[in-house]
Amino acid sequence: MQQLLEEAKIYALSSSPVMIYGQAGIEDYLIAEAIKGIDRSSLFIVSKVYPHNAGRAHIFDALDRSLRNLRTDYLDLYLLHWRGQVPLRETVECMEQLVKEGKIRRWGVSNFDTDDMEELFSVKNGDHCTVNQVLYHLGSRGVEYDLMPWLEEHHVPLMAYCPLAQGGDLRRGLLNNKAVQMVAEHVLENYQAAEIKLTEEKYRLLDRAFPAPDHKVWLDIV
Repeated sequence: MQQLLEEAKIYALSSSPVMIYGQAGIEDYLIAEAIKGIDRSSLFIVSKVYPHNAGRAHIFDALDRSLRNLRTDYLDLYLLHWRGQVPLRETVECMEQLVKEGKIRRWGVSNFDTDDMEELFSVKNGDHCTVNQVLYHLGSRGVEYDLMPWLEEHHVPLMAYCPLAQGGDLRRGLLNNKAVQMVAEHVLENYQAAEIKLTEEKYRLLDRAFPAPDHKVWLDIV
């Protein structure tokens, strides 16, 4: 429980260095405006590739589009959004090539369950995966049963998305003319989460209200 809440704080406070989630589309342009004039070395920019673009035929063009939109020469982290039809071996080979070309510093995956991670690690250089980003908050603790232990055993960090269970509201806000204000307000709200101090008793109450699973739970995705 405490680890989950600390993960939420880390996600909220990941602005030093700045960690920004981008995906080809309106978010890229908003991010490019937000980081204009900021020292690139102080930023940690993350983007994702959709499964249908995760093979040799499309991944290189998809990344170049994101880089142009973000007005940067490289990404700090590039994630495979979820499993698709492209073989993992091919995606890994492409990711490794992008690292060699200097267009990305590292790569990872998102929405991978335990069996997906096992398959990933069975292919050459699959163990170069640096993170698995999954839905994880008080109302969705299924990853604690087997996925989190597997990641810990193999030294792969777990990155929570929607750790405060509010990601959908932010994305809807990006589609109206108050996008920048919405993003700023959301970031400030997340930042204030670091000020929350919980006692051991409160941790126990939260754990009782949102218990960890005692059996396998299939991965939640939003």
